[in-house]
Amino acid sequence: MNNTEPTESHADLHYLQLLSQSFPNIAEASTEIINLEAIMALPKGTEHFLADIHGESQAFQHVLKNASGNIKRKVNELFGNDIRESEKKELCTLIYYPEQKLELIKANETDLDDWYRITIHQLVKVCRDVSSKYTRSKVRKSLPEEFSYIIQELLHESLSDIDKAAYVSVIVNTIISTGRADDFICAICNVIQRLAIDQLHILGDIYDRGPGAHIIMDTLLQYHSWDIQWGNHDILWMGASAGNDACICNVLRLCLRYANLATIEEYGINLVPLATFALEVYGDDDCREFMPLLMPGNEMDEKTQLLTARMHKAISIIQFKKEAEIFHRHPEWMMEDRCIIETVNPGKHTCTIGGQEYPMSDSNFPTLSPTPNTQHPTPNTILLTPDEADLMQKLHHSFRISEKLHKHMRTLLSHGCMYAVHNSNLLFHASCPLNADGTLKEVEIFPGKRYSGKDLMHNIGMMIRSAFENTGEYPKEYARDYFLYLWCGKDSPLFDKSKMATFERYFVTDRETYKEEKGNYFKLRDAAEVCDHILDAFGVEGPNRHIINGHVPVHASKGENPIKAGGRLMVIDGGFSEAYHKETGIAGYTLVYHSRGFQLVQHEPFTSARDAILRGTDIKSTTQIVEMSAHRMLVADTDKGHELRAQVTDLQALLYAYRHGLLKEKRV
Repeated sequence: MNNTEPTESHADLHYLQLLSQSFPNIAEASTEIINLEAIMALPKGTEHFLADIHGESQAFQHVLKNASGNIKRKVNELFGNDIRESEKKELCTLIYYPEQKLELIKANETDLDDWYRITIHQLVKVCRDVSSKYTRSKVRKSLPEEFSYIIQELLHESLSDIDKAAYVSVIVNTIISTGRADDFICAICNVIQRLAIDQLHILGDIYDRGPGAHIIMDTLLQYHSWDIQWGNHDILWMGASAGNDACICNVLRLCLRYANLATIEEYGINLVPLATFALEVYGDDDCREFMPLLMPGNEMDEKTQLLTARMHKAISIIQFKKEAEIFHRHPEWMMEDRCIIETVNPGKHTCTIGGQEYPMSDSNFPTLSPTPNTQHPTPNTILLTPDEADLMQKLHHSFRISEKLHKHMRTLLSHGCMYAVHNSNLLFHASCPLNADGTLKEVEIFPGKRYSGKDLMHNIGMMIRSAFENTGEYPKEYARDYFLYLWCGKDSPLFDKSKMATFERYFVTDRETYKEEKGNYFKLRDAAEVCDHILDAFGVEGPNRHIINGHVPVHASKGENPIKAGGRLMVIDGGFSEAYHKETGIAGYTLVYHSRGFQLVQHEPFTSARDAILRGTDIKSTTQIVEMSAHRMLVADTDKGHELRAQVTDLQALLYAYRHGLLKEKRV
């Protein structure tokens, strides 16, 4: 094969000259071909899919540690009936939380050296299994420097050989006798966690509701390999960090609604001016519609609840004004009907929606200018009062100077996009806008710029990046405003509903006004032919191709199935947020895609890391086999395999050039 004359598909001589700088002779080019062919023969790495984490950092970190049950599955396969169930549970807990579990064991274990000896051998066995999918080079790079040599020796020695068994025993005994057992166990447990998952995919919504979005981002900053398809809540925070005042108000409103100020405080956002303003302007208002939603474990006294409610109302009114300002600035969005704040008539206790007057549950609006004719409001209605404007300027400044917030937003930009295609799987957070007949809908994202499907997603991604760059593809000011459309625009791929009825839910008594009609994607996505059309449009190929979404909680308690369209679509809203648990009956889904196929994991709510450590409790989960391959998938079957195969083809062309005198070999 190496002597075959290159075809037209091979790289030209100029490219081969560049390639020869990395592989200057036949020996090095041949060695690389051997290496690449060997890599392609390895089993496919495990991919882990999560969505809609919503600030629940403890549950997120636990799911990362246990790889959605993947580590537990491997422990069961390796040890079967050789050890008791309680021992397997203890081993798994040790792998997830080595430092904390070791402290408990040392306090209770009577023969610690014997426990160390047995446990280290068990951990090496698990580590050997999870590392079997990777080259020695990749495994070596994942090892901590201080134990790299020792772990490599233990992983690659066979206990069936008597001499080698003695060699391994000496290594283990010496680790114990030198007092390094704890450090070694922690190191190898972290290696197991690292190698159990090759690639993490997050399908959006790290932020809002839960208290630990900043902790999740800090965790991801240290994670070995991950990507994100931005969700609507991520976009809201990105818009706030870019300086969109309506997004800033929405971020604060949601944090106050769920009594979640931990992330705001961690980012150094100063809320004292908002609290002061709320007390001055709404100090006599009971703000009953704005009381925070308290989740279990989030206690708050009555005085703090009332202050939070008043801050909540204050920022909501400013939000509706700032949104109206942007909607009027962009009539092409056709969202001026959402400027309901302009139609409020405090004297009549009414507002006007779609030309119809509705009674309001709350009519205390001290910062609204009076409007004599609600059908033709004066421009002054949407203006901020001087005190509101001063407050907004301070909040804007806080968001713009937060170094940690901007670091996390840059991380979302560098690891994220609107969609991705990985190994015949199309990933996006919520929707791909469709017409009523299932065809791709053209959406205008900038005057004169209309796109659908893949081009729509790509150009929205360019729009988002333009908000953070001075030389972006779209005007920076427009791109900054566009974050609001992505949050609540009816043709936004991150929203795709007729309206966002936030105003109505706070103020209007008629619950019919709360209805948000879902877009055509959500109405039609159960149809296999619709999903096939979308997959074709995005260029997704392969006999087993899928769309994987988050965004919409699956109502398992009502019998809803997360597998749709004949297996072409998987909806894996993580359901991590406690706010969803009553609605869905579960804590959502995660997805694992290993070399033998897909496994969908249905979770029950996570209690706490403390329970996991003390009692060995794991997230209770049910694994549903979605799709299993007839043969074990190899790296050669993946996107990476296609890249490696192309590299092999180029290297073979380089060998031909060396052997036929087209290029001269170089000594190294």
